[in-house]
Amino acid sequence: MCKWFVLAGLCTISIPVISQEPDGTAIIRGVDAAVKARIDNVSSYSDTEHYAVFRSHDENHPAAEMTVKTVYRKGQGKNFTVLSESGSAFLRREILGSVLDNEKRLSQPGTVETALINSQNYDMKLDPAATQQIDGRDCLAISLSPRRNSPYLFKGKLWVDAKDFSIVQLQGTASKSPMLLTSAAEVSRQYSKVNGFPMATHAKAVSNSGLLGQTIVKIDYKDYEVALQAAN
Repeated sequence: MCKWFVLAGLCTISIPVISQEPDGTAIIRGVDAAVKARIDNVSSYSDTEHYAVFRSHDENHPAAEMTVKTVYRKGQGKNFTVLSESGSAFLRREILGSVLDNEKRLSQPGTVETALINSQNYDMKLDPAATQQIDGRDCLAISLSPRRNSPYLFKGKLWVDAKDFSIVQLQGTASKSPMLLTSAAEVSRQYSKVNGFPMATHAKAVSNSGLLGQTIVKIDYKDYEVALQAAN
């Protein structure tokens, strides 16, 4: 299970604008440009993340919880500080510990590039039939198929803002489970703009295993602080 994140800094970046009739190739170029803008412009960010584990189809009473302070620095990756935790020590260690370890590996230079939601990592196709409004924003739907088998990639659907191609929502199945004994997770994630950048606000992953049964992990993100690269 992993966390999927995309920021897009568009302050002085020129992003293609779609015409009345959506052009799939132009839209995918726009998504690539928005992802590159994040890589080029975001030097660091921090946020507070609340993780909750649910068992036995009960999504009202978490079996384990953890709140962490996350700090990401470009060229270094992520570090986590646990602020509080409660519930099953086993689930905190085996589930949430694995999630955080995976997140840290994913954020490392040389690895993070392999998980970006762009046309280098995915076969991307515009799906006009799935276009919809999300949180009052006109969104275009793009079907995603990973170009390789990786726990950092998923097969599913991406919704992007029709104006600037920033990510609004994603849903799909991880192409490979990062944890032994569990199935690949069904994942969803929502984003909202913070200071002009799309940042994850909510996420959910559902997986199954013979040992643990169904496990649901929900993540809420808040209190973002985003630092940009200094202008040259």
